[in-house]
Amino acid sequence: MIAVITGDIIHSQQADTQVWITRLKDLLATWGSAPQTWEIYRGDGFQLKCNINDSFWRFLAIKSLIKSQEHLDVRLAIGIGEENFSSGKITESNGTAYVHSGRLLDDIKSNGHTVAIKTSSDAVDRDLNILLKWSSKDFDNWTVATAEIIHELIMNREHTQEDLAKKFAISQSSVSQRLKRANYDLIVETNHYFKKKISEL
Repeated sequence: MIAVITGDIIHSQQADTQVWITRLKDLLATWGSAPQTWEIYRGDGFQLKCNINDSFWRFLAIKSLIKSQEHLDVRLAIGIGEENFSSGKITESNGTAYVHSGRLLDDIKSNGHTVAIKTSSDAVDRDLNILLKWSSKDFDNWTVATAEIIHELIMNREHTQEDLAKKFAISQSSVSQRLKRANYDLIVETNHYFKKKISEL
């Protein structure tokens, strides 16, 4: 099984496209090459293929990157399933993971949510989507400053609060406050639970 994350940028016209698209490309490129592993299309849509155990952190890395820019947000549909046909371009590959992800993004657009997951198990979907709905109440309300800290920590999990303080030229207590506001410890627990549920498939 693989995970396919399909997303689109919310309010993309309200920000400097060159800035966010360059940063998104740089992020996606750390996980593989385009267009086999990821691709940006139609200006503000994109798709990424990854290991199922990485899917929560990859989703959150993308979310925090986009939220670290004023006025922007992102919708993300996580599809877990098979890859029956692998093309040289991810957008031309096929299988249940791709179908789940693509259809789910359409559903998200219509119901107003910003993240959801679709697997082969209704029970797993129910449990994880409830979790994602609650979690996104925090994620969707991250400030730029909070999103920046979370993104840096996701991408460099060995960083200490002292490292983050130096990176952002703020006090360690400010770093601690931002992580508490973001419920970072709960995010880590959520990732463990997410992987446990996925392992049941």
